Amino acid sequence: MSADPSLSEIAAELYTQPLADFIAGRNARAADTDDTALAAGIRALRKPSVAAWVVNVFARERASQLGEALQLAAELREAQEDLDAKALAQLGRDRRALTARLATAAAELAETRGERVSPSTRDAVQQTISAAFFDPDAAAAVASGRLVRELEPSGTFADAMDTIVAGGIPSAAAEPSAPPDELKARRARRDAERGVRDAEQAHERAAREAARAADLEATAVSLVDDLHARVAELEKELVTARRESARAETAAADAAERRAEATKAVQEAEDAVASARSALEALGRSG
Repeated sequence: MSADPSLSEIAAELYTQPLADFIAGRNARAADTDDTALAAGIRALRKPSVAAWVVNVFARERASQLGEALQLAAELREAQEDLDAKALAQLGRDRRALTARLATAAAELAETRGERVSPSTRDAVQQTISAAFFDPDAAAAVASGRLVRELEPSGTFADAMDTIVAGGIPSAAAEPSAPPDELKARRARRDAERGVRDAEQAHERAAREAARAADLEATAVSLVDDLHARVAELEKELVTARRESARAETAAADAAERRAEATKAVQEAEDAVASARSALEALGRSG
């Protein structure tokens, strides 16, 4: 005798049935259940949003495709700490391309089931798958096929799983782990590459400093040469100035001597004039 299905199993079935039939199917399933608690749990299941339903159908009918994508996303989450900025940028582009392809496939699958998928719904599907790529709890919610609502890539989900997933919280998929030797080798290589980058950056800084120092040295040497030349010129000017100063001092002494002689001659001439005037006056009085 097989065991009765659990609430999560019943929810997985209901959440991939046509949306228009959800309420009727849920109520009928609850009415057919003898377990009172289980029936109450079934009646409490909320109708999923269109985007959530699209993801649920894809998770159930394309489980292998979605599982491989989520496994790849988990491996990339573990490996991205080893990537440089350029590789991370490429990883982001690859992620967006993959989520876009998965969202398109999910929308096409939903449309074959008779559900119209609007552009906004398709965007919500892609956002939900993108959230699963970044967060292991979101990945478990998407893979469960029991999503109640779409997810935001920037959200956190561990504390809100009971509002995101119907029929019980799914177990988060285990993060992939590399064998110890491989992980150790990867980290050693990453550290070595970082050491090389640091050394190259230090070398570039030292080379720039050396170039600046060489420029400063060349400028200082040129200035010293200019100043030496200027000092030599000034020393020559000083010798010339001293020689001219000596000549000027001699000329000044000669001029002072001539001035003294001229002053004496003027005085003697003045005395002669005075004597001549006196003699003339005396002659005038005697006549």
